[in-house]
Amino acid sequence: MITYIIAIIAVAFLFDFSNGFHDSANSIATVVGTRVLKPLPAVLWAACFNFLAAFTVGTAVAQTMGHGMIEISVVDPNVILGALLGAISWNVITWLFGLPSSSSHALIGGYGGAAVAKAGFGAIIPAGWTKTLAFIVLSPVIGLILGFALMVLVYWVFKRTPPGRVDRVFRVAQLASSAFFSLSHGANDAQKTMGIIVGLLVSTQGYFAHQPGLLHHLFITRADHIPYWVEIAAYTAIALGTALGGWRIVHTMGSRITKLRPVGGFCAETGGALSILLATRFGIPVSTTHTITGAIVGVGATQRLSAVRWGVAGRIVWGWVLTIPAAAAMSAVFWILLHRIVTGGM
Repeated sequence: MITYIIAIIAVAFLFDFSNGFHDSANSIATVVGTRVLKPLPAVLWAACFNFLAAFTVGTAVAQTMGHGMIEISVVDPNVILGALLGAISWNVITWLFGLPSSSSHALIGGYGGAAVAKAGFGAIIPAGWTKTLAFIVLSPVIGLILGFALMVLVYWVFKRTPPGRVDRVFRVAQLASSAFFSLSHGANDAQKTMGIIVGLLVSTQGYFAHQPGLLHHLFITRADHIPYWVEIAAYTAIALGTALGGWRIVHTMGSRITKLRPVGGFCAETGGALSILLATRFGIPVSTTHTITGAIVGVGATQRLSAVRWGVAGRIVWGWVLTIPAAAAMSAVFWILLHRIVTGGM
């Protein structure tokens, strides 16, 4: 069983890697779409700030994921692995179709689906789900409002400045806003995997209680404590995933929703980052995909409503709507298979 648990932790970090890979477009699409950076430097820039988030934010989101959404008594290795396999499967499907769905909501949906498959809807903690589901709507709206407001403010401040000079200023400023958004992305998304791993460790304490030395030290923890090695490993995995990049999704996010200039990229990234860090402060797992898409739409809407390609935005919204139920269904199936085959009905 200990080997099984360690293997599940490895799968969790694989999911974290896939999260960075899948969601890297969120961090780099605007800075690539405005041609401030080429794709390779952009992903390395984003990966660096994904990792630096480990030293700048707390663990409130991890606490919510670890013991605020699913009754800890329901959690076992099969629930965690079922959740991860369902989320990874949905990530792969949406990556193949170039659809910027949310890795975060895939994991949340997978976690809920596997837990409900095991113990019914009594496994759900309503308070944790209420704020998370509310922010499916609120995070893109907040991103949109902030992106729109920042763009209007910049237009007002620079209204007498020649467009060429504005572009030069914001080509530099967008490097900072891209870093800011990448940091917020790492801060919120890596913590979701951390919370899942802590839920697993807490639910399997009995297997490690009498283990010697290192195993006992690494794997015995409390629900309200995130081991340092879990933090560093999670941020490393998401940063490596971002470094490899999700090139299929970059084009959709960076140019197909609306045409961006450096000033627009700066406002979208800054608005998105502020929205995500606000949610992170209050322990709410949100979608970086939703938030940056809302911010990009807000920036585009300052020009005219027709500047936003609403057909592309609508396709993205459908991806959002489908993610939680689809990942939940896949994870429920994986839990049933694991329950019957891997552990023989444990």
